[in-house]
Amino acid sequence: VQLQASGGGLVQAGGSLRLSCAAGRTSSNNGMGWFRQSPLKEREFVAAIDWRGGSTLYADSVKDRFTISRNNAKNTVDLQMDRLKPEDTAVYYCAVALKSYGSRVREGYRYWGQGTQVTVSS
Repeated sequence: VQLQASGGGLVQAGGSLRLSCAAGRTSSNNGMGWFRQSPLKEREFVAAIDWRGGSTLYADSVKDRFTISRNNAKNTVDLQMDRLKPEDTAVYYCAVALKSYGSRVREGYRYWGQGTQVTVSS
């Protein structure tokens, strides 16, 4: 399964970006997630969504600022990021979960995209 993430870029603090991940038909019955990794840090959980899009999970650091959604007809999962902060700067990865729901841990995912860089300037 190939995952293609896009939408990263450079934005000022307080701004918004929308990431999108094209996941392919094999992901339609699986949960999906977004993780991020900044230099010298472990890859960390950001958000996840179940296969139907009815249940979502968020890291405390992004809750109420980020919104995950999916479109199974298009096999895409998006991450709307609002009120961005410099500490949100990282490479963002989308992933396909092992099960029909998302997970907060990396071990809950089996396919990973190549990542897209998000840089938030102060």
